[in-house]
Amino acid sequence: MKIAVIGCGYLGAVHAAAMASLGYETIGVDVDEAKVERLRRGEPPFFEPGLPELLRAGVDAGTLRFTTDVAEAAGSDVVFVAVGTPQRAGSDAADLTYVDAAVESLLPHLAAGTLVAGKSTVPVGTAQRLADLIAPTGATLAWNPEFLREGFAVEDTLAPDRLVYGVADGDDAAVAALDAVYARILERGTDRLVVNYATAELVKVSANAFLATKISFINAMAELSESVGADVTQLADAIGLDARIGRRFLNAGLGFGGGCLPKDIRAFQARADELGHGETLGFLREVDRINLRRRDRMVALIERELERVGGDRVAMLGLAFKPNSDDVRDSPALDVSRRLQEGGRVVRAYDPEARETALRVVPGLEIVTSVADAVRGADVLALGTEWQEFRDLDPAALAGITDARVVVDGRNALDAAAWSAAGFRVIGLGRPEVAAA
Repeated sequence: MKIAVIGCGYLGAVHAAAMASLGYETIGVDVDEAKVERLRRGEPPFFEPGLPELLRAGVDAGTLRFTTDVAEAAGSDVVFVAVGTPQRAGSDAADLTYVDAAVESLLPHLAAGTLVAGKSTVPVGTAQRLADLIAPTGATLAWNPEFLREGFAVEDTLAPDRLVYGVADGDDAAVAALDAVYARILERGTDRLVVNYATAELVKVSANAFLATKISFINAMAELSESVGADVTQLADAIGLDARIGRRFLNAGLGFGGGCLPKDIRAFQARADELGHGETLGFLREVDRINLRRRDRMVALIERELERVGGDRVAMLGLAFKPNSDDVRDSPALDVSRRLQEGGRVVRAYDPEARETALRVVPGLEIVTSVADAVRGADVLALGTEWQEFRDLDPAALAGITDARVVVDGRNALDAAAWSAAGFRVIGLGRPEVAAA
C-alpha cells in the first residue's frame, strides 16, 4: 500500500512517520522547502517525544520520504490531508485556505480508486463540499478526524482510543481502505465508528468544546474559591470522585492554550452562528472568556507581589502552552510574560524546549538556558508551564541562589509545603496562600 500525507506540520509529520512505521511506503508533501529538508534528514521541525526515533527509522529504512512536489502523491492508494486550519484573521471562523489549496493541488493527480482522507479539523459541511470537488476525478473522500495530544502524539496515532470514519452513504470501499490502513491498530480491539461526513466533522470540535468547558468550569470555581477562601484543588478532588464527572481536566490554573482548543471552540461557535444556531453554542463564548480571565488574574497577582516587595524582576518558568511540547500558539505562559514585559517589568524566562518558538512570537523576551539563570536576581518567581523539571525542583536549593521569596504557581503544580518550608510564600490560582515557614 502506498500512502501520501499532504501537510507535514505537527499532525502530518507525525501521521506520515506513523504510517511508515506500520510498513507502508509513505510520502509526505509540504510547500515549505526548509521543513521538507529537515524531515528528509530525519529531523522533526518541532519537539514531540518519540517522533525523532520514528522519523529516522522510516527515513533510514527508505519507507518514508518527503517532497515539495504534490505530483509525487499520484498513484497513492490513500492520500491523507493534514494541513492546518488556523483562526481566520479578523474573525473567529476557521481559515480553510490551506485545506482548499491542498485538495485543489491534488485534483490533477487523483484517479479512480484513490481515497482522499481528511484529517484536518474543519467546520461541519466542509467534507461534502470537498467530496463534490473530488468526484469528477473518480476518487472518493472520507473524513478521518485526529485526536492527538501534544506530547503524546506518537502514542495517540499508533494506539488511539478510537478511530472514526466519516464516509458517504454506502461507500464500503472507503471503509475497507481505511480498515486496511489501520489493520494492525484494529487487531488490538480499537473501537471503530463509521459515521456520515457531518458527524465525523463534529466529533473533534465537540470533544474539544467539552474539554474546554470542563477546564473553564473548574477555573470559574477557582475564581469563586479565591473570594471565599476555598481550595479549588481539594474541591476538584471531591467532585472528581463522582464517576459521572471524573477528575481529569479538572486542574484549575492558568487555563488552556495551544493550536486546538482556543481556535476550535471559536470556530465551532462561528459555524453555529452561520447555521443559525448561535444560541445553541453561546456558552462557548463564556468558556473562552473564563479561560482568558485566568491570564488576567496571573498578571494581577504577579504585579501585586512586585509592588509588595518593591521590585520589577520576574522569573517565568515555562513558556510552552503545555509540558512535553515546544508549541507556544496561544500559550497562556507566554502571553503573561509578554504582558508583564509590555507593562515595564523585567521578565527572564526559561523553558526546556520552547525557547526558539517563543522568540519567534516575542522576539524581545529574555529567555535563558536554565532555571538557575532565570531565578537569579528575580523578585518574584512564577510557574507558567507544569514541566516535570519544575515539579521536581528543590526549593531549598533555589533559595540559595535567589532573593525572591514568593512564587506564583500558575498551574497549582508545586509542592506548596516544600516551598513553604524553604522560606517561600506560595500563591496558587484558586487556593489559599501558603505562608513561608
